[in-house]
Amino acid sequence: MAITRMSKMLCFVSTLLVAVSAIRLDEIARRGGYNEQTLKDWELRLRGLDHGNASSSKRYYNDQTKDYFVKSLPEIPQNFMTEMYSGLIPIDENDPSRALFFVFQPRIGDPVDEITIWLNGGPGCSSLEGFFQENGYSEAIQRAKIVRNTLLIATSQLGMGTARSRDQPVGTGFSIGTPNATNEEDIAADFVKFFKNFETLFGIENYQIYVTGESYAGRYVPYISNAMLEEQDECYFNLSGALMYDPCIGKFDYQNEVYTLPFIEHNNNILGYNKSYLAHLAQADEACGYAEYRRDWMQFPPVEHQPPQYPDNSTAEECGLWESAYNEAYRVNPCFNVYEPNLQCPLLSDPLGFPTDLQFVSPGLPVYFNRTDVKKAMHAPMNVTWSECNGGVFLADDGNGGGPGSGGPEAYGDTSPDPIQGVLSKVIAATNRVLVANGDLDMEILTNATMLAIQNMTWNGKLGFQKRPSKPIVIDLPDLMYNATFVANGDEGMDEPQGTMGVQHYERGLMWAETYLSGHMQPQFQPRSTYRHLQWLLRRIETL
Repeated sequence: MAITRMSKMLCFVSTLLVAVSAIRLDEIARRGGYNEQTLKDWELRLRGLDHGNASSSKRYYNDQTKDYFVKSLPEIPQNFMTEMYSGLIPIDENDPSRALFFVFQPRIGDPVDEITIWLNGGPGCSSLEGFFQENGYSEAIQRAKIVRNTLLIATSQLGMGTARSRDQPVGTGFSIGTPNATNEEDIAADFVKFFKNFETLFGIENYQIYVTGESYAGRYVPYISNAMLEEQDECYFNLSGALMYDPCIGKFDYQNEVYTLPFIEHNNNILGYNKSYLAHLAQADEACGYAEYRRDWMQFPPVEHQPPQYPDNSTAEECGLWESAYNEAYRVNPCFNVYEPNLQCPLLSDPLGFPTDLQFVSPGLPVYFNRTDVKKAMHAPMNVTWSECNGGVFLADDGNGGGPGSGGPEAYGDTSPDPIQGVLSKVIAATNRVLVANGDLDMEILTNATMLAIQNMTWNGKLGFQKRPSKPIVIDLPDLMYNATFVANGDEGMDEPQGTMGVQHYERGLMWAETYLSGHMQPQFQPRSTYRHLQWLLRRIETL
């Protein structure tokens, strides 16, 4: 019943958009938001005439790829479908028992010889979450906000024209095989083999490649990008840039501890901790050396590399400020969401079963990717039970009896050094087009924690940013997300301008951006600034 209502709502919103498209498209063109071809593509799709779904315009459809073609998706209006492929591709063509699951959705409109790779983190979280709820054309399965799907239209206009998502490493999502990775080099080696097989299947050669992702993919992205560079084969691995959002690029556990108190003090109007608990945090912050660490090491420019070891007392139980604040948050807000802490009860149902750290979907509604009809439509393995985050994709232990999945710098079983210690610097030097960004309402990976990591990284001859980021990001793109609702209520124009959405900074091939009012992931719950800012980021990376 709920899904039926969703389908009806999609049709209703589509009708509204068609009704207002002529007015809005003229306004968009006047303000320079999109070029003429993109406006044409958008209008055709609004009217259900998307030429991307016409048989004559399926750029990648042939005898080799036809078995991967997705004709339709349950609960998605057919006129909303674009050219799309998904299924399993072996890492090694001689061993079909180990294969990665992918979704490949070419751009709408004029073709471009470029491809964007999107990776979710975890480790062990399926990239289908990102593709269907954060940045793909088909994310409307979540909330009936079909205008959000202009995101990749804007992206493709700027060159990142084809989009693909994959369940990786082995052991994630619909991918099959026994996990055997102990480090990021293992993950990257599998990816490079898989990706070349993918390119061969779809006839993709000499494409510019952009590797992007979020969260723990802040480790995947640099290592995979560096592995591509080491192939020295621009025919198949022409890496042109990388993007990481809310990324785990440094010692994110300790860096979070250092900035837990400042984050809470800045956002306590929505978190609601009481005065006595704040006083307790402030005392521990000083006693554990975090306040001193901030004063000494968050410098522009940095004076030197940060100490390699944690302060001696940081392992004490009272110094676990982040975990303490996480647990205390549920006392104030039983529906607390570490990824988007401004949310309150009720706990929202999620078709993918992962609305917060709690796994939850309304009774009677199956997780979307575990529906038999969805699996068949996407050529997914019927014997695999899909879950958004599996875990257990790394095998290394900590050498102290911790068991598999407990080794490495952050105790996830991943023994590779943090990306800031080498590979990320190499990717920046090779492309001069890397973007690292953070959402300011993300409590999982704190914005200043990410900045602290950057200030401990040397790239292109210098340590850290030499100047403190301060340039505002002012978004003048029109609101395509809620515009139809404002128009339908007689309030056209009241939703604009988008305004100042964050801070940007660029030095020596690395761009930094922070997004106000944005959390860690799952933009179906985030303010519209997330979409406008991510559009802007993808637009900006092409100018680096």
